[in-house]
Amino acid sequence: MLHARLPARARTHLRRTGAGIGAGVLALTLLPAATAASAPPVAVSTATRPTDDSAVTALVEPTRELSRLVAGFVPAGCTDRDRRVTPEETRLTAVLPAAWDPSRPAARTWARTMVEGGGFGGWTRSFATGLCRTRSLEDATAYVEKRGGALWDRAVARAQEKGKVRGRLPASDDRPLYWVRTEAKAVLRQWDPGFRLGGRKRADLVDAFDKAARGMLDIDFPAGKKVKRTLVSGFDPYTLDGGTTGPAAGTVGNNIRHGNPSGATALALDGTRHRAKGGKVTSIEAYTLPVSYPEFERGYLEDTVGPFMRPGKRQLDASITVSQAGGSQFNLEQWNSRYHGLSLGNDRYAGCQRVGDRLQLAVDNPECNTRVVKRWGGGRTLHDPPQWTSASLPIGRMINADTGASVPRPEGSTWPDPSVAFGVVWNTNYSYFPRCTDAATVAVDQRQVTYPPTAEPTPPPADSCAFSGAGGTYLSNESAYRNTLLRDRLGLKIPAGHIHTPDMQHFRSDFAPSDDLFDQWRNAIVDQTRRLVHVVARTS
Repeated sequence: MLHARLPARARTHLRRTGAGIGAGVLALTLLPAATAASAPPVAVSTATRPTDDSAVTALVEPTRELSRLVAGFVPAGCTDRDRRVTPEETRLTAVLPAAWDPSRPAARTWARTMVEGGGFGGWTRSFATGLCRTRSLEDATAYVEKRGGALWDRAVARAQEKGKVRGRLPASDDRPLYWVRTEAKAVLRQWDPGFRLGGRKRADLVDAFDKAARGMLDIDFPAGKKVKRTLVSGFDPYTLDGGTTGPAAGTVGNNIRHGNPSGATALALDGTRHRAKGGKVTSIEAYTLPVSYPEFERGYLEDTVGPFMRPGKRQLDASITVSQAGGSQFNLEQWNSRYHGLSLGNDRYAGCQRVGDRLQLAVDNPECNTRVVKRWGGGRTLHDPPQWTSASLPIGRMINADTGASVPRPEGSTWPDPSVAFGVVWNTNYSYFPRCTDAATVAVDQRQVTYPPTAEPTPPPADSCAFSGAGGTYLSNESAYRNTLLRDRLGLKIPAGHIHTPDMQHFRSDFAPSDDLFDQWRNAIVDQTRRLVHVVARTS
């Protein structure tokens, strides 16, 4: 097998499309662009958020502390401290208790701990300095795309240990990229340019940077029939609020330490090649997705994947979405649900939360249904797009390849077979509304640990309304749904589907930024995910 960074190559830049402007919410302003992470209170009310445009992102009033932090990166006279930021960006000022003495706060913010730990300590200041030298929106857009792409490339090179690994954190750690990208977006949010920059254009500018810094604009597959092409997605860290707290005043819970093994996998795989025993070579490209609904509604995934599903010399041979779940097994998700919205995104928003103890229905609240932008086919009814899509991964080969056999088993793995790191399960569970106008649901439990299955799984009823797919109702399920819907709409017969990884958040201590146990789990999950992707590549 060959697993190496591809040679430097010209980057393929895909065009962006902006979204519409929203309206005010509580003390929040809604604008078409932003980004996301996961969190608690400060949730945007479903009743006050505009239901005709869920592609907007909430902005909140900045604290003085956050504005001072942003101003510290930006040359004098180039920032507007009153400009609003996203709920995700407010976490930039969060401080954990000190690992060595939880009665005291850590010496620096969590974001700076991650950014400096990844060797990106001076990046945000450099980015802000160059931004303040731009003199037009066109120049600024070109600048943020270039710098965002360079940031992604630098993070990929670090993860793949191409050159010196800077910073104290392990090369495989995905968190530094997330936090330096969040710093840069806060700078863009409070930037005071020397030209007129309205809310919508600023939002588009943030999206331009965000997509570039996620690897969405640098996907560059070789053309022709001699090389196969596989595209893999990962996700940002999420559930960043809450967790164990310490006695130090003004500190936050330790959930902010979370990383995401799918994001780490994307960095490890991007730009690599896999050579099968027969000599067939697969080119693998990767990107990361935000953990918030508005960016999905704006077409982030479709704009990244769709161009490579269309006919052409660089058409995909496989498209895989990956995210983190729980336990000590990989779940290969079979059926994907159009329903979404119970869990808050990193922007502290979900458009389809329960009302009391009652589920909302898509017929009553359009935000309960995944909606596709018009440029990728849109949809007109409750069943257009369809309520369900299905994976087309080589499930049998992925289970029988025994991908966990040569992966070091991390301490604490509970998979029953001790000879493997993690198990691989065909997850064919789902739940649905038998009547689309009634909140009563039916759950179907039929997961398969071996292949062939002991009993052929039953698909969801064709006339049902979806509740949860095998991957739940959150953004992992939505990424799987959107990816496989693209495959169906473009008439492809390629492997496409979702891999849910084990949970990576295992630490020995309450407040240390990292430790050997956390690294064990990340490295094992990334290693076995890579092997599963290679199985798909060999069968595409």
